[in-house]
Amino acid sequence: MGFELYSLVEEFLREKNVLVRGVAHPELFMGSMESPTSEFSLPDWLKVFGAVPVTASSLYKLLATNSHALLYPGGSREALHYKGEEYKVIWPDQPEFVRMAARFGATIVPFGAIGEDDIVEYVLDYNDMMKIPFLNDYIRELTQKTIRVRDSGSGEVANDQLFLPGILPKVPGRMYYLFGKPIEIRGREEILMDKKNASELYFQIKSEVEQMSRSP
Repeated sequence: MGFELYSLVEEFLREKNVLVRGVAHPELFMGSMESPTSEFSLPDWLKVFGAVPVTASSLYKLLATNSHALLYPGGSREALHYKGEEYKVIWPDQPEFVRMAARFGATIVPFGAIGEDDIVEYVLDYNDMMKIPFLNDYIRELTQKTIRVRDSGSGEVANDQLFLPGILPKVPGRMYYLFGKPIEIRGREEILMDKKNASELYFQIKSEVEQMSRSP
């Protein structure tokens, strides 16, 4: 659900003086998310911390300006996972971000976060909610109205139904972050030109993230 993002962004800003700019679902930036009782709405906070909607043009602009982009390739499908999918890495079938990074000679730093699935217990996931009539109707209506960021050709990540799972906290809990060795892309034009090379690097990165994201 992205609980690890808050401390991650804060620590980079405080310790490294680096603003890590997250790429988030467009619905989080919509006016409908504003709270009438809050002086600062969720979209306001996202913008303050440099977040941008997840689109190809947004990522293009971040990389073109040498910004530090924080990307979760699995998007909302991975963040709002189901029971039994704890720490499962759910990425698109295509090497989208690798070819984009190659275009700008960006450096890719794989990382994994452990803790979120250990500090909360899933009581109701998407499948459970779809068995409850009024929740079923609400989720279907919400999904029809939301912006689709992927097509069916993206694999499992295209099944990004927006819902808030029913969870219970488990305490105490901690977040752990593991960063892999930076992957230098500059000068490796073959990644941009050859889809096979891009795919090989993509799945290498995915495999590394899977290793780092396994709960101890």
